[in-house]
Amino acid sequence: MTQVHGRLASPADRPKEEPVRVATYTRISTDEAHQPYSLSAQAERLGSYIDSQPGWVLAREFSDQMTGATLERPGLERALAEARAHRYDLLLVYRVDRLARSVRALAHILEELDGAGVAFRSATEPFDTSTPGGRMFVQMLGVFAEFERATIVERVIAGMERKAAMGGWPGGYRPFGYEADPETGLLVVKEDEAPLVPIIFDLYATRRLGSRAVAQWLNRRGHRTKAGRPWSHTAVLTVLTNRVYVGEIFFRGRYHPAPHPRLVDAKVFETAQAVLESRGEDMALRRTNGSDYLLTGLVVCEKCGKRFIGAAAKGNAYRYAYYVCFSRHRYGTQECDQDRLRAEELEERVVESLLETLARRDLLEDAVERWGEIVEGNRPRRERELAAVEARIRKAQGALDRYFQAFEEGRLREEVCTRRIEELSTELALLEARRSGLAEEVSESRPAVPGPAELVKLREDIERALRDGPLPERKAVMQAVVAEIRVRDRGHVQPVFRVPVFGPPYGSVPPGGIEPPHAV
Repeated sequence: MTQVHGRLASPADRPKEEPVRVATYTRISTDEAHQPYSLSAQAERLGSYIDSQPGWVLAREFSDQMTGATLERPGLERALAEARAHRYDLLLVYRVDRLARSVRALAHILEELDGAGVAFRSATEPFDTSTPGGRMFVQMLGVFAEFERATIVERVIAGMERKAAMGGWPGGYRPFGYEADPETGLLVVKEDEAPLVPIIFDLYATRRLGSRAVAQWLNRRGHRTKAGRPWSHTAVLTVLTNRVYVGEIFFRGRYHPAPHPRLVDAKVFETAQAVLESRGEDMALRRTNGSDYLLTGLVVCEKCGKRFIGAAAKGNAYRYAYYVCFSRHRYGTQECDQDRLRAEELEERVVESLLETLARRDLLEDAVERWGEIVEGNRPRRERELAAVEARIRKAQGALDRYFQAFEEGRLREEVCTRRIEELSTELALLEARRSGLAEEVSESRPAVPGPAELVKLREDIERALRDGPLPERKAVMQAVVAEIRVRDRGHVQPVFRVPVFGPPYGSVPPGGIEPPHAV
């Protein structure tokens, strides 16, 4: 563009014979139906404004349909790129807040335009960025735009807090098993997902399967997450820790009681939380974290009951990895004075103890025998419990049929029927999940001791994986064959190994344990 007295030339400074090439930029945040100025309305007003200015011609049009809080907008990026290519002389918007909603973003855009020799105008706000006063006025408008945006955000958050306090769903990713009713704003049961929620809690809290085992159980039966993907242990843990299933809504650090149907009994939920705590399956203690430590989540402090986690210290030339009790790591030695254990040394000692134990057929026979006795001893009690659960299922089904008939015949009010039908449906889902678990336990066969050749091959496979395998494989093997490692102090570390079941991967194991004759 032509420069006049060392500043950016305004359109009025241009020679009469040179037309001013104008580019327009329009923006809305979401859908046009809820915007005070739609894209078409902005374009129409800008076209009329250009027609009213002598020598102005429309050269380019840019638009975006997204928030003004970010500069990463396709239309804006094209507008700035073409400004640098000198394809227009002036950028015109309907209002400054269409271009940016923060002073910093606005200043950045104006600097880009200034460097490209392009002027900036608003059709509804009188200023000229080719003058110092005009630039100051634009920045003042940017301050008000930023204030307006902050006020809108504050109002939206306050509205969401009020909605959550009244039990409504404040938005975000919906929990598995529910969906938001667009009319009431409350969560309602999603019929194709909800029956699976009590089953997940039953598998974890009652049958004591781990989160990975629950995910495998679900995937083997063809179940998928709400996104249509296979279940992972993290997806299972997300369900297990969500208090929405006991009738609460979480928003901004607080839980609020909500009227949506409960999918899980409160006692079952609290039992699941206790199991999570005892296993250390939270963000700090979860066995399946992505660290380099093979035994994370497996080492238990006998002094305070917490799990050990991996930690590291740097020396002058080396990095020292070790395991430390969570209480000591988080709260210091005044909470727990348990010894820290060198990671490499502990892992090597546990591997050696595991391989020595697998070479002892007498220990395996004893562990399998004890587990078989437990299976056979529990079978009569499980059979009686299964018969009782089936009787309760028949009773609940009969009650549901009666309520449905009363509702259809108009003998009971809708609100009474609906509430009772929801309660009975939840109870029935829990009973059916329990029946499924009991049926598997009743049909479980007595485990057999591996033969000598199989035992040798198993030991060789495990040793090869632990000595030469990649980190994920070594961690998987340790998680499969180590039940826990109890630490009294540095001099007394007692591992407890699981009885391996054949068939890859080495992860499906009965809960029988093998203790080596001596601590490691």
